[in-house]
Amino acid sequence: MRRREFIAGMGATAAWPLAAQAQQQTGGARRVAVLMGSAESDPATQLRLGRFTKGLAAKGWTEGRNLRIDVRWGDANAARAQALARELVGLAPDAILATNTPTARALKQTTATIPLVFAGLADPVADGFVTNLSKPDGNMTGFTSFNAAIAGKWLQLLKEISPGTDRIALMFNPTTAPFAIFLPVMQAEAPRMGVTLSEIRIGDEAAIENALAQFANIPRGALVVMPDVFTTRHRDTIFQITTRHRLPTMCPLRSYAVAGGLMSYGSNFDDLFEQAATYVDRILRGEKPRDLPVQEPTRYEAIINLRTAKAIGVEIPSSLFATADEVIE
Repeated sequence: MRRREFIAGMGATAAWPLAAQAQQQTGGARRVAVLMGSAESDPATQLRLGRFTKGLAAKGWTEGRNLRIDVRWGDANAARAQALARELVGLAPDAILATNTPTARALKQTTATIPLVFAGLADPVADGFVTNLSKPDGNMTGFTSFNAAIAGKWLQLLKEISPGTDRIALMFNPTTAPFAIFLPVMQAEAPRMGVTLSEIRIGDEAAIENALAQFANIPRGALVVMPDVFTTRHRDTIFQITTRHRLPTMCPLRSYAVAGGLMSYGSNFDDLFEQAATYVDRILRGEKPRDLPVQEPTRYEAIINLRTAKAIGVEIPSSLFATADEVIE
């Protein structure tokens, strides 16, 4: 059940005259490219793409009438994302949407002139995408998904939901995950909580089973699945294994909790994609990315998977139930 719903958007009817005027000024339909980081078969990312097109429609941009959208799917492969970035830049679109760190990096390396809007980057300044948040000073701007402090909250919530935990592993793919922003925070927080951190760095699905089985072989362990296009793609496999080994898990995204993660705490990526449409709209009307400040999350949502809790024998504290945005039963 959803306990709090985000409601946003403007009526397409009111926005249409402005979009029509922009179309008349250019003499035809505008072109927007989208480089998705995940696989086309992923229903969660399909939903996010739908929210992006919905956001554009709310501003008066309708595909087939005054807009063309070209979508490519990176399939959690950084090399593929680079090739697709070159392909999309070659189409000379009016704006491009980047959907995670690897796609943003591929696009940034490919063009310095086409406006780029991102949805879901963790640390665009440290990663070199923008010079600062308030004045991006380049061809890229957008909406961040997390800040560094949330990493400490992941550990705190995991300890609260599983008080006996004294070992926490962090799972991520070092070639695709923005892990550098989160590790120092967790390394500082762990000693205060009385837990020992370890890392499960993994790059292919075949190694997931063995890595998790080895970690779960020692009692009182728990797992933080880091935000990463790789873990997103393989989330079903990861949580089937963690449930089988009765391993408590903390995740960054709702789609992870739906797939079987014990709890997620993070941004609503569906909302981020709809918000990204507002910046694409402003760019199509003539504004520059450098004049659009990077926006950070204003709230995070907590999702608890009660089915998983029962399967692994974890009792959810009443305090977490009271504050959760959604409980999957």
